[in-house]
Amino acid sequence: MVHSCYDNRELSWLKFNTRVLEEAEDLANPFCERLSFASIFQSNLDEFFMVRVGSLYDQMLVSKDIRDNKTNMTCQEQLNAIFEQIKLLTQRKDAAYANLKEGLETYGVEICSYAELEKQDVEFLDAYFEHEVRPLLSPQIIGKKQPFPFLKSKDIYAVVVLEKKKRDKLGIVPCNVDVFPRLIRIPGHENRFMLREEVILHYMPLIFDRYHIKSKSLIRIIRNADIDPDEEMYDDDTDFRQVMEQLVSRRRKLCPIKLEYTRLMDESVLDTLCGYLDLKKKHIFHSEAPLDLSFFSKIRDLLRNKKELFYPKYTPQLPADINMSESIMKQIEEKDRFLFFPYDSIQPFLRMLNEAAEDPEVVSIKMTLYRVANDSKVVEALINAAENGKEVVALVELRARFDEENNIEWSRRLEDAGCRILYGLDKLKVHSKLCLITKKTEGHISYITQIGTGNYNEKTAKLYTDFSLMTAHQGIGEESNEVFRKLCLGQVMKETKYLMVAPKCLRNKILDKMDIQIARAKRGEAAYIGAKMNSLTDKRIIEKLMEASQAGVDVELVVRGSCCLIAGVPGVTDNITVRSIVGRYLEHSRIYIFGNDDVYIASADFMTRNTTRRVEVATPIYDEDIKKRVLHIFNVLMSDNVKARVQMADGQYVHAVQTGEPVNAQKCFESAENR
Repeated sequence: MVHSCYDNRELSWLKFNTRVLEEAEDLANPFCERLSFASIFQSNLDEFFMVRVGSLYDQMLVSKDIRDNKTNMTCQEQLNAIFEQIKLLTQRKDAAYANLKEGLETYGVEICSYAELEKQDVEFLDAYFEHEVRPLLSPQIIGKKQPFPFLKSKDIYAVVVLEKKKRDKLGIVPCNVDVFPRLIRIPGHENRFMLREEVILHYMPLIFDRYHIKSKSLIRIIRNADIDPDEEMYDDDTDFRQVMEQLVSRRRKLCPIKLEYTRLMDESVLDTLCGYLDLKKKHIFHSEAPLDLSFFSKIRDLLRNKKELFYPKYTPQLPADINMSESIMKQIEEKDRFLFFPYDSIQPFLRMLNEAAEDPEVVSIKMTLYRVANDSKVVEALINAAENGKEVVALVELRARFDEENNIEWSRRLEDAGCRILYGLDKLKVHSKLCLITKKTEGHISYITQIGTGNYNEKTAKLYTDFSLMTAHQGIGEESNEVFRKLCLGQVMKETKYLMVAPKCLRNKILDKMDIQIARAKRGEAAYIGAKMNSLTDKRIIEKLMEASQAGVDVELVVRGSCCLIAGVPGVTDNITVRSIVGRYLEHSRIYIFGNDDVYIASADFMTRNTTRRVEVATPIYDEDIKKRVLHIFNVLMSDNVKARVQMADGQYVHAVQTGEPVNAQKCFESAENR
């Protein structure tokens, strides 16, 4: 390591996902929510391999000497450390699954193996397999005329070693045959199931009936999904939407980077699989738990009538200061309005958009769209506005990872309705959450601007914590209009008065504001920096936070995911506190606080990709009531002693010590008086 105050980004992320797994292990959580956390842990890990591990492999192809700028680790050193941690995490996941499986049985749900079946159950499965399953399978024996097949990322396959005339061959059967269910119900038992892939694996001797089965296992691979659209060759005459469609198709065929298997197999078989898949042994992981835990969602549905197994139902509330029977836009013109998701409802924002679509004084609506819901009311409002003759400019970020196909389809629908569609800038993703409504009244131009920390997505607005500021501040409106003008011209903001706008006017302003606090501390005055974000990886900001700590500035950070700064190191970061909160809702909002009353909300994390390679927007909070509210929210998060973990000087995280009354910030915010 270069410095004991730095943690590696990838290893820090694995610590975050460990915190997710801890929620699956936590007996204090409702049982079905523990199932959900286990499933999230696994899907998180899949994406980590697809993106982050894939990225490290891509860097190694460029140069094996590329090093992490904080820990000085090479890509290979990072991969080796990742694989060691994954082995430990896999064992822990297996233990968590075993406990959850045992817990399911207490609620009348059993995931059984063939050995646990009774005689009548076996007779049923024999008939079910012969008539319902076997006709739909596509088995293959690997040989000269049947080459090793393409294995889809995240699909499950049954693999067998076949012996005939003292010669071994490999047989493979795909198990993701969706025409029959993943959970096969055993008749005579209300909730007794066997997993589809386990059924197929058991009947391999029938599938390959001319061979002796020497060994068998289930396998699952993860493929690299790290494709950079800006590195692809396309010219100005090529439709970027077509380029993205081609890239999404190509991504499905990238190289494997991980193999999981469920049964112990001979080393020679693993060597053979590695040869076919071009993997090394360290890329292979043995799992005793099912290779895909997404079936837990079906089990949750089965137990839905047992309310005690779930979080108490919470319905987002309408804010007390917004009257839905009156014009939302007029209320915003009177005073800034603020929504805190998922505790506040998204309906006032949707009402504002629909009002704007119908208001004869509104001349245009401009909006950035990064991830929208599959059935988006936001897009419907924009289409309605365009059909009513408003100018609608929608910047649809087609490069939003794993949402590309959804965004491609929405861009077509918006375009068909007469909206003007932008696809962002070369080499810069547009990640800002910005909506601008322009009105013309008796020759006067005015604006209503909405700036948020989260996507315009009605589904995630019920699952993620985010902020939405709606303001009629003329200066903010004019500057937001300039942001859109620059985007239309393929340019970026180089100067701002009110907003912080990456890539040119965000990090430098943050550093300047931190310098002010450092100067105050050096004069012996009270100095403070507070920030909440998803991840902290930007080295320049980290170095400035270290400088602030050494100058005596009190620094409080709430960082849900990766945090490359290690707090509490004597003499360097001992004035810095780092907390992470993992709970019912995904902590997604971003807050920047400098001193007592300089407060911003933002779309940007303190990550180099956000500060230098994306268009991001942070807005100041000028309304004193809203400012007090944001500061209160931050203070409650810092007071959490139920779901918060505190980072220690060795980079590890421990649960916050409970002194006094327990404070669960998310539960606290569900009460209107506490938010």
